[in-house]
Amino acid sequence: MSKRSSSDATQLRALEQSVADCVRCPRLVDYRQRVACEKRRAFSAWEYWGRPVPSFGDRRARLLIVGLAPAAHGGNRTGRIFTGDRSGDWLYGTLHRFGFANQPVSTDRDDGLVLSDAYVTAAAHCAPPDNKPTKEEFANCQLYLERELELLSAVRVIVALGAIAFGSVLRAWSVAGRTLPQPKPRFGHDAAYDIGVTLIGSYHPSQRNTQTGFLTQPMFDAVFARARSLLKQRDSIR
Repeated sequence: MSKRSSSDATQLRALEQSVADCVRCPRLVDYRQRVACEKRRAFSAWEYWGRPVPSFGDRRARLLIVGLAPAAHGGNRTGRIFTGDRSGDWLYGTLHRFGFANQPVSTDRDDGLVLSDAYVTAAAHCAPPDNKPTKEEFANCQLYLERELELLSAVRVIVALGAIAFGSVLRAWSVAGRTLPQPKPRFGHDAAYDIGVTLIGSYHPSQRNTQTGFLTQPMFDAVFARARSLLKQRDSIR
């Protein structure tokens, strides 16, 4: 590992801890803690995490996945992003199929899941009421995504899960004078844009999308097949 990548990894660890300690949004602090106390009957034996959920993955990753926010009884319970809910089942199952994860399941922080060449973050790191952070709450988390884009210097492909995550990536990417293509990229499923790295949009693997068939497994797999293909192309021209 180079000196820069070692330093970036150290700073990412510190950033992940900063996220876990964050108390910037009073409404979200109250909600995530209340959910952790009240719990869901099926998880009554759990000690809920009840804090902001930090990002997770390979700190030398070339693939960055950006979601919306932790689920109240998923990441807010388990303490790991996309872990303990149906959306996580879809995401990590797909990452496993394309060689980015060592196993297809993600149940808790100690389940042995390891990501390879992939890092998972979110536009907001606290579980919000009704899955809807406010604009101010997104803005408070924006700084974390901006910093991640600086420190994840090996990233070559970004997959944004949903239009909100897509917009968050564009806003974070434009910081520090980065130029976005014109016309401005528009969200669409499997739509890809060169913004200095390749940004790919995907419908979010929420239960609402997957249970209604709005997002199917082949559709979701196609996004990550494309990401894997792009990374292989970069490998071949090194």
